[in-house]
Amino acid sequence: MSDEAPDVAGWWRAAGPLSRLLPPETAHRLAIRALALGLVPAARQPEWPRLRTRLWGLDFPNPLGPAAGFDKDAEAVGALFGLGFGFVEVGTVTPRPQPGNPRPRLFRLARDAALINRMGFNNRGLAAMAARLTGRGAGVVGANIGVNFDSADPVADYVACVEALHDRVDYLAINVSSPNTPGLRELQGRANLEALVGTLIEARARLTPAGRRPLPLLVKIAPDLDERDAADIAEVTLAAGLDGLIVSNTTTAREGLSGRHRDEPGGLSGGPLFAPSTALLARMYRLTGGGLPLIGVGGVASADDAYAKIRAGASLVQLYTALVYQGPGLIGRIAAGLARRLESDGFSSVTEAVGADAG
Repeated sequence: MSDEAPDVAGWWRAAGPLSRLLPPETAHRLAIRALALGLVPAARQPEWPRLRTRLWGLDFPNPLGPAAGFDKDAEAVGALFGLGFGFVEVGTVTPRPQPGNPRPRLFRLARDAALINRMGFNNRGLAAMAARLTGRGAGVVGANIGVNFDSADPVADYVACVEALHDRVDYLAINVSSPNTPGLRELQGRANLEALVGTLIEARARLTPAGRRPLPLLVKIAPDLDERDAADIAEVTLAAGLDGLIVSNTTTAREGLSGRHRDEPGGLSGGPLFAPSTALLARMYRLTGGGLPLIGVGGVASADDAYAKIRAGASLVQLYTALVYQGPGLIGRIAAGLARRLESDGFSSVTEAVGADAG
């Protein structure tokens, strides 16, 4: 029996070949519109008790979610849950709307199962996202927040995002690692990160009503960190009391690629990112002593990939690029395969398997 829901499989058999004939950004835009308009059938997948997990006081039916960048403006949240995701992260959003970098800015490297993007935080801004998320349905939703390209005060941009979204989402991911906004990755440096995190924690405290659990704050980091940078980030996040890390964003590395767009500037995602992002994930798990929830992202294209992320230290797993090539039925295949792997290895839940390979 296939792990792919037949309704989703049929839709992808029709839509997949057409999408590959279109420019990648156009295809992605049409996919989001189709999801938002209810044109993509819900998966109607079975529940997998072993995949349930609980973090930050939140219940996740499974540990799979779309990575930031897939639904930038929170247009298709309900439909993404309908495809079988256990949580949804929207964004990256910036305080003011911005068009992003000039097109073309998204490139397929099909032979490498990869993408290169230099989108530049194109989005409709905080007001539009906050309006869409007001009164949303059930399910864990996080927002990935960033800064405007021409911002004179990046820290103030992040504070504005916290203020606008703190009562509309279940967690916030602080994006300091996109390679497509000049100077952004400098915020990963120890002094800059300490100052930023301290300010955002103060803003969160100010916005949190008495008796309510503070909104979880996570930081999304780059895969291109040296040992010292990784250690600094671990120390800062633990000392500040942050709630987690997302490991990792896209990479600027280009080794071993064969696609004709391999030299395009931007961030590389997909298959080539799996090994380095998983190695960094395991390193951050060790550096934080397994005491900080981690979201593993980068090159996940199968149940084996998702399981490897979990065993390396991830409590949750995100994917994006593989959906471009394999379609939405991939979510059900990963969920079913992951449940089987947990059962085979004697784990009654995802939580038991987290960090099993940390050593």
